[in-house]
Amino acid sequence: MQILRLYQPFFDGNNWAQVLTSAKDWMMILTLILMECLLSVDNAVVLAAQTQTLPDKEEQRKSLVYGLWGAYLFRFIVIGVGTYLIHFWEIKLLGGIYLLYLVFKYFYDERHPQKVAEAEKKKEAREKAKLIESGQKKHHLSLFWRTVISIEAMDIVFSIDSVLAALAMSDNPVVVLLGGMIGILCMRGVAEIIIKLMEIIPELKTMAYVLITIIALKLLAALPPLNFKVPDAIFAIIVFATVIITIVFHYLRQAKHGKKLP
Repeated sequence: MQILRLYQPFFDGNNWAQVLTSAKDWMMILTLILMECLLSVDNAVVLAAQTQTLPDKEEQRKSLVYGLWGAYLFRFIVIGVGTYLIHFWEIKLLGGIYLLYLVFKYFYDERHPQKVAEAEKKKEAREKAKLIESGQKKHHLSLFWRTVISIEAMDIVFSIDSVLAALAMSDNPVVVLLGGMIGILCMRGVAEIIIKLMEIIPELKTMAYVLITIIALKLLAALPPLNFKVPDAIFAIIVFATVIITIVFHYLRQAKHGKKLP
């Protein structure tokens, strides 16, 4: 019964007790929450925009609540399978390469904003065409359930990066699950606050991809022949030190250029 073994840690009371009473595990959970918020805040805005197709405020709220529970269920399923797969060095190698690709793509897009803008315009045009086409078709599902399904589908696509990064940071599925679940809740609840914060300190987004680079290197370093594992507590300290350095760098740069601090 391989499936039962995959999800056994989620139903192990001792594992939960150890995580909930461990300062080291809570440091890692806070690290995962931070990464979830920084990487997914744009996604929260997109998901919220999806609900605007619904005419009723109550339906908009309900669609996001259903989407939230769907996101939790997806995380539970994927983390269980991912915790098993991440032990194979081939998966670690592919995961590390994929994370480095995300970093490359981010910095490439930052250097070529015009190409990104053109690609976004084409994407928007395709989405508008799909909406017009779908409006001409008869649907068996109500607008509410079509919106919920759309939110779920987008949630799944958006969360793959976060789950992979989280599994590279901790091998305890309960830690990954708690970090992801609290992170999703915080990200959706305070999306506007996080957006404002990232507008004040734009370097935070770049910092998130620097952290992804560190995560990718951590994952690749665990491969043979190195087999080097960075302790979770040390990694959490590195993450929070990077955040502090980024904030200090931002204000020092503002002071150097003579700009008024917010």
